[in-house]
Amino acid sequence: MSAEASGPEAAEAPFLEVPKPSGLEPGSAASGLKPLTTNSKYVKLNVGGSLHYTTLRTLTGQDTMLKAMFSGRAEVLTDAGGWVLIDRSGRHFGTILNYLRDGSVPLPESTRELGELLGEARYYLVQGLIEDCQLALQQKRENLSPLCLIPTVTSPREEQQLLASTSKPVVKLLHNRSNNKYSYTSTSDDNLLKNIELFDKLALRFHGRLLFLKDVLGDEICCWSFYGQGRKIAEVCCTSIVYATEKKQTKVEFPEARIFEETLNILIYETPRGPDPALLEATGGAAGGGGAGRGEDEENREHRVRRIHVRRHITHDERPHGQQIVFKD
Repeated sequence: MSAEASGPEAAEAPFLEVPKPSGLEPGSAASGLKPLTTNSKYVKLNVGGSLHYTTLRTLTGQDTMLKAMFSGRAEVLTDAGGWVLIDRSGRHFGTILNYLRDGSVPLPESTRELGELLGEARYYLVQGLIEDCQLALQQKRENLSPLCLIPTVTSPREEQQLLASTSKPVVKLLHNRSNNKYSYTSTSDDNLLKNIELFDKLALRFHGRLLFLKDVLGDEICCWSFYGQGRKIAEVCCTSIVYATEKKQTKVEFPEARIFEETLNILIYETPRGPDPALLEATGGAAGGGGAGRGEDEENREHRVRRIHVRRHITHDERPHGQQIVFKD
């Protein structure tokens, strides 16, 4: 229950004459309602069961619907206890009164409550509060960012810009079925979908620590790439060419364990913490220590990319005659 203190302000409040409600005779017992009189020192409001004390000065200080109600331009009814009845939810009415008193109020943080307050401000025609709520809602919409943002690479230049603009390690999945020149094996479609599903699961799990990219223009059909501190660290190619009788087929693999392992390995390149020398050495990255004391092998290791091909193909002429076999080099 909100109330304004009595004092000189309350005593000086302009008590305006309010007309009697139409259709009711003096002394009638229609639901115990009677018109508000000007003898009230305070106005007692019952808004949907929420009780409030205030003065006519507060209610008539701004050009609102409440001013129309309590300055004689609209009908106002009270119950037997002298409470003015307003058929409206009282959840945010205290905030409405505080705005009429002070000209400003702290706004709710919740978007839902902010929308509810905006609805009440519109009902009571409190224009200043309407504008404040609308501005706060607009700022929330502009500041809203998705929890998991996955850009799609549509050009080599765009990929370079994305890699250069982030300090996070990067996981990129290239999947482009249009690169295939042969028929797929029976399990390839399912495995391709499994690679895409794993990418989505990893993106949801590590979205705060890694940047995930989708590439739809590369030369491979399904290939994972892992970047740390602006350079490619590892690559897992999931496609190969196999032979069935006298024709070639494209096979898509799903090396789930290897992909998950490389995703965990790439986490050592998070910033601001620098790469851990022991982890880099164990995963084939750059060894620790000062640059002056490193040998040629250690210098070259910084630029080495771990390329894991589940299967690799050879040319048709190199196939042993009369054999049906999966080739790899």
